[in-house]
Amino acid sequence: MKKIFTTIIIVLGAYAATFAQQTKGDVELGINAGYNSSTVTNNNYTNSSYRSSFNFGVAADFYFSNRWSIKGKLIYDQKGWNDGLVIEKNGVGIISNYHLNYLTVPVMANWHFGKTRNWYLNFGPYVGFLTDAKETTGGTDLKPYINSTDFGLALGIGVKIPLSDKIKLALEYDGQAGISDIAKGNTGSDVRNARGSLNVGFNFALK
Repeated sequence: MKKIFTTIIIVLGAYAATFAQQTKGDVELGINAGYNSSTVTNNNYTNSSYRSSFNFGVAADFYFSNRWSIKGKLIYDQKGWNDGLVIEKNGVGIISNYHLNYLTVPVMANWHFGKTRNWYLNFGPYVGFLTDAKETTGGTDLKPYINSTDFGLALGIGVKIPLSDKIKLALEYDGQAGISDIAKGNTGSDVRNARGSLNVGFNFALK
């Protein structure tokens, strides 16, 4: 799985480098925060109890034409799900909420469209690094049972509203679909993260 993501990132980087040799583009830095709605899925079911939480992050957007750029993000992402079953050491099952928090790094191709190119659609891989994991009823640390990295695909659509020559207000919907198993030693169907978020932020043009 890691080899697949490494290959994708190299391809995106080569794509960016090709355009960089042809066209000198602009650079935008962004900050944003948003509302997260997350759960987990596997081949047999979709968990219907979503965790409501938040995210915040920073981004850098490197333009290679007026339509295409490469966008990288660093996001503090609160994921997990509610009403999950926890088996205690005595074999008794309890219902609890699972809180999984990550530092997520998406690297995405970003297509800018519309008359003024203020709308955008981006897509690409992400890797998430687990920072903490626990269930809320007993406060059990779940990090020994959760893989430290999470791989998946990210997709986002948004619009930037100019406030000045250098500053734009950004409104965005961002979705992530995990493709790796988050559970250590899992012998059943893969358990994968899934989350959507509504974000608001500001973009600052550097040149």
